[in-house]
Amino acid sequence: MSMKIRLTVIFAVVIAVIGLMSIFIVDEREKALVLRFGQIKQIKTEPGLGFKFPWLDQVVRFEDRILQLETPLIEVTPADDRRLEVDAFVLYRIADIVQFRQAMGAGGEREASIQLNDILDGQIRAVLGADGVTSNAILSPERAALMESIREAAQVRATDLGLVVVDVRLRQTNLPEQNFDATLQRMIAEREREATDERARGREAAQRVTALADRTYEEILSEARKDGLIIEGEADAQRTKILAEAFGADPEFFDFYRSLRAYETSIRAENSTLVIPPDHEFLNYLQSSFPRSSE
Repeated sequence: MSMKIRLTVIFAVVIAVIGLMSIFIVDEREKALVLRFGQIKQIKTEPGLGFKFPWLDQVVRFEDRILQLETPLIEVTPADDRRLEVDAFVLYRIADIVQFRQAMGAGGEREASIQLNDILDGQIRAVLGADGVTSNAILSPERAALMESIREAAQVRATDLGLVVVDVRLRQTNLPEQNFDATLQRMIAEREREATDERARGREAAQRVTALADRTYEEILSEARKDGLIIEGEADAQRTKILAEAFGADPEFFDFYRSLRAYETSIRAENSTLVIPPDHEFLNYLQSSFPRSSE
């Protein structure tokens, strides 16, 4: 009886051990593949319990979280030939564990890091060294668009590895030490040239404004002179008309006025002394108007 109990206990233990060895757990942070002699037999993408054949099946687990990779310093040459040293980090995750396993083999995440680093190295050089991409663009807020271009280009190749590239960020962007002084002087020269161009454009604009103001002034002055001459001509015509009417009404007054105008013309500030004989025509009117008294 005791032997039978012992056998039963041993059998129960064996069954329990086999049962425990047949169960595996997948939590929410991972996915799993069940392999048998290297061939995929099960795909577990949801958390929970899984079952396998003990000693025959192997459970391979993969991270379902976002992973991070940092690249070493990469030297790039933008379109303006100012060499830069950049490094980046990439956020990625394993999207297709079957394709990932087939691409990486037993190397898993370590092999994925190596291949993804090679992909990023090539795409960073290609995007930052493309025509039209200058060092100023890499150092400015425009780099956000460049980083997105790097991510998109890297994703094309990462898809074959079963990976999704979530984000790519450039961290350090530095000038190589040997190029720093030359680059600094070139930047200073560029800024001085831009300042000179701006000053020249400012002077040109000022000259245009001054020329326009002078032309407007001359136009206004010419118009005012024309209006003045018109008014003066109208006034002279009116004056002549009035005088003609007055002279026609009194011829003697006309002779008197004409003599006064002659005196006015002859006697100026620079010629205030006038010597004339008694019988000069200037005195004709006065002699006729004021006859001498008889002696």
